Parts: sequence; C-alpha cells; structure tokens
Amino acid sequence: MRKQGKVLLAVFTMLFAFICIYVEPTVFAPNNQSQTVFTNRTLVRGSSGNDVRELQSRLKFLGYYKGNVDGAFGYGTYWAVRNFQYKFGMKVDGVVGANTRSRLVAATKGYNPYGQRQQAAQTRQTTPTRQTTQTRQTTPPRPAAVTQPANTRSASIGGRNVSGNDLKLLSNAVYGEARGEPYIGQVAIAAVIFNRQDNAQFPNTIPGIIFQPGAFTAVADGQIWLTPNEQSRKAVRDALNGWDPSGNALYYFNPVTATSKWIWSRPQIKRIGRHIFCK
Repeated sequence: MRKQGKVLLAVFTMLFAFICIYVEPTVFAPNNQSQTVFTNRTLVRGSSGNDVRELQSRLKFLGYYKGNVDGAFGYGTYWAVRNFQYKFGMKVDGVVGANTRSRLVAATKGYNPYGQRQQAAQTRQTTPTRQTTQTRQTTPPRPAAVTQPANTRSASIGGRNVSGNDLKLLSNAVYGEARGEPYIGQVAIAAVIFNRQDNAQFPNTIPGIIFQPGAFTAVADGQIWLTPNEQSRKAVRDALNGWDPSGNALYYFNPVTATSKWIWSRPQIKRIGRHIFCK
C-alpha cells in the first residue's frame, strides 16, 4: 500500500508540473470581471497564445484592432499595436514589451471580455442598419479613463466616404512623404492614394493602401508617425474634392534616390517638385 501511495504521489506531481509549464494561465475575478492573462514574454509578429488573444481583445476594445481575436500576432495586430503606441506617445515599433503591455492594461480598466461580447450581441440585435441618435444614447459609453482613439465616423467628401481615422492617416502619409515638396506636389501624393483606391490592383481601403508592404517610404522608415501640419491636411481635402495634379498617376518616385528598374520602366506622366509621377 505504501508503495502504491508513492506511485500515485509521483503521478500527481508530474501532472501538476505539466499543468504549470504548458497550460497558459487564464484568471477570472469575482463578478465576472476578467483579470489580465498577459505573461511577461515580449510579443512580436509571429507570436501566438492566450496573451496575444488578450492583446487583440484589449486593442479591439479601444478601437485599434478590427480583425478576429484568434491569438495569432499577424500584420493586423502589428499595425494595431503601432497605432496604439503612436497615440499614447510611446516608441512605435509594433513590439509589446513591459511598457506597452502596462499602458494597454491601464487604458482598458473597464475591459471585460464577457461583458463586451454580451454588449456587442445586444447592440447587433437592437441597432438598425442606419444608426439613430436614440440608439447611440442607449449604447453604454466607454470608461472615462480610456483615451479615445481618433474619430471613426464616416463623412462624404468629394463623393468619397472617409472616416476621421482615414483623414488623419492620409495627412500623416502626405506629411511623411512630401513635407518638403511644393503644395501641388502634396496634393498629388494624396491623389495617387485615391487613384489606387479606385484601381482593382490595390486594396480598397485607405489603411490597406498606405500600409501595403513596400508601398510607401514613410511607412518603412517610420516618418508616417510624424505629426502632420495644416498644409498636409488641406492637401488631403483638396485631393478629396477632386483635384488631381498627378494626372491619374498610380505611382511616383524620386529620380535621385530610386534604384528600382521596375519603377523606372513605368510610363511617366509628369514631374512635380522632386517626384516623377507615372502609371
């Protein structure tokens, strides 16, 4: 009997060790209030697990992440993290370390995954296709402690539906790409983005176009996150209202720095400032 007891004790010890090592912690507080399940590991593109799922859920709660909460750290999560870091004045690198993790937890004090899913289900059931003022008033507001992301309401400008986030991102792109260019050249940069949006070869959303891998130098070198000036914002609005100094261009490049044979092979339309615009 004593020998059997030792065997059982050894089995339970091994089982407990397995659970501690291989099962990721999911902790829930009383009254259905979720505690963080973040681990101390640094999360980067390619990471996966429950802590990535929590990262996505909290970013979605704040409005930065639009994809599925699947626990896979892909490009959608990467850009959501960068947008959060930019908004909160941190180093913008898309890496979730101790600082980004603690700032995210602090910004989502009212976060409750179960409550959020229930609230979303109720909103889908009670909200008509066209949202009314009364419906907006009955939707529970986000906690006051949360710093709100940029305005996401859509408005029609020049026949295009653009959100506040789109306008901000467009201004960032124009400023990052062409802040030293003449004003007409800045409008032309914005027009190229809209021309791509109208072309089936490119993504059909503003963020999709701007963050398409390798599309814009300002994204690659981080200048997309510089604070735009009023001139850049005005250039975006002029392009929205139909001004296209580029001549329907889909591409542009600086002939002094461009080394790609492919971009040099594109049919050229005109030169504005330091940029050559082409089809």
